[in-house]
Amino acid sequence: MIKKYINRNNIFYKPYLFFRIFWLEKFFFKKKSYSQCGEDIFIMEFFKDKITKGTYVDIGAFNPIKFNNTYLLHKKGWKGINIDLNQTSIDMFNILRPNDKNICAAISDKIEKVEVYIENLFSPLNTISTDRIKLFYNNKQKKKTYHVETKTIDTLINHKFDFLNIDIEGFDIKVLKSINLKFYNPRLICIEILNPKNEIELSNHLRKYGYFFEKKMGPSYLFSNKS
Repeated sequence: MIKKYINRNNIFYKPYLFFRIFWLEKFFFKKKSYSQCGEDIFIMEFFKDKITKGTYVDIGAFNPIKFNNTYLLHKKGWKGINIDLNQTSIDMFNILRPNDKNICAAISDKIEKVEVYIENLFSPLNTISTDRIKLFYNNKQKKKTYHVETKTIDTLINHKFDFLNIDIEGFDIKVLKSINLKFYNPRLICIEILNPKNEIELSNHLRKYGYFFEKKMGPSYLFSNKS
């Protein structure tokens, strides 16, 4: 496949990004849902009273169209912040959503130097979670790593927003617990939970801030604070 030969120093890199966005991701074909399990349909219905003026923060944004929980909101006029540890993902967001703030960063609950594992430039499975690495990688793939200093949400965002989406392959709850929900106060949170046993821990944490379970869609759990 051609993507095996694409890297950020390749002269074909940017043309290939346009090819992926506008052809492979079928930009010109209108779809009812762009999420993996239809989460965006529920999200749109939840925000039906604020359909054109909202803001989102997407941590682990991956792709501006594919498996994306904010693209329908974006198409309706919402704006926001998209964060991903993979610079290629951010390059694609800069092409399709130049009016959003698109940040390349590895998000954690503290600032520290970590190893980033990259399956490939276009994979949703890139991560800094050592537990997830054991499931995805073997020793031969260790060369696909590099080190970065992590960021925390409070160092990147200083304003409230309506919708928070978190999908960061194993660091989801840890990062959520580090976010000041009293200050940011999103009305809806969508978070990926890979181990159902963590649902009780998540629910107990969010309940302290007035959030209650709304719906489970695939690995995504949605919680709302309608107050």
